[in-house]
Amino acid sequence: MLSLVHHPRYTIDLPAKHPFPMDKFRVLREQLDRLDGAVEWHTPNPISEHNLARIHSPAYLNALLAGTLDAAAQRRSGFQWSPALVERVRLETGGTLLAAELALAHGLALNTAGGTHHAHADYASGYCLINDLAVVAAALLAQQHVRRVLIVDLDVHQGDGTARVFADEPRVFTFSMHAARNFPARKATSDLDIELEAGLDDRAYQQHLQHWLPKAIQRAQPDLVIYDAGVDVHADDRLGLLALSDDGLRARDEYVLQTIRAQGIPVAGVIGGGYDRDTQALCRRHGYLFQAAATLV
Repeated sequence: MLSLVHHPRYTIDLPAKHPFPMDKFRVLREQLDRLDGAVEWHTPNPISEHNLARIHSPAYLNALLAGTLDAAAQRRSGFQWSPALVERVRLETGGTLLAAELALAHGLALNTAGGTHHAHADYASGYCLINDLAVVAAALLAQQHVRRVLIVDLDVHQGDGTARVFADEPRVFTFSMHAARNFPARKATSDLDIELEAGLDDRAYQQHLQHWLPKAIQRAQPDLVIYDAGVDVHADDRLGLLALSDDGLRARDEYVLQTIRAQGIPVAGVIGGGYDRDTQALCRRHGYLFQAAATLV
């Protein structure tokens, strides 16, 4: 049985023509109703402030939760503050934590949101207000559910917030494979950064992945992998610079999940970025992660 995590309030109302594809979480959930195989759906609770405080600074958390972020901070986040937005990101992070707990229990679990890797300890950035990857890794370490965590970030953008948060944390290994010339302009330093040239196609991408993922696993020796399966590496994504096809995305997600699970390592997946204005097509791309997972349970 494949464990999947979703909450209807992953989707909230945004102003007309807002560039973030907020409706994709609802559409993805609808598309996944057609997923073959046995699926068990789980509903998360909002992440606790105690768990958030392990990663995010008191000043930033207080401003985020109380709605006192200034205009510049809101612009950097990409969103206008609202109570619904705060609830959404807390539910999303709670969903990633629940997926990780289910993965530790069953070997594999996925969240239909998550991957907010640009959130830093003390500020939001690039549509990321809370770093769910970091919050979850820190919570599991603090609770002694794991001793080491590997974060595999294959979003087209570098996971700069995650890298900086864990720069001095040897128990978390950060691996980011991303487009070199894409956001953020000022890169952080992950434990393993693979920068890809613009226009990279399926074959070259897979060659890089098959070379570096086993090395990351070997170096990290993880008790859990958190996999950020961003689909903004697709050729048609408006914020990506790479050129993967649908087949390339399928091959990527199949290879990542099969490689990790073949070594008996639990893996929790999140969907990461994807910004095509065609929401149905975008969600079909996110769905490849779930299809790959369904073949392994």
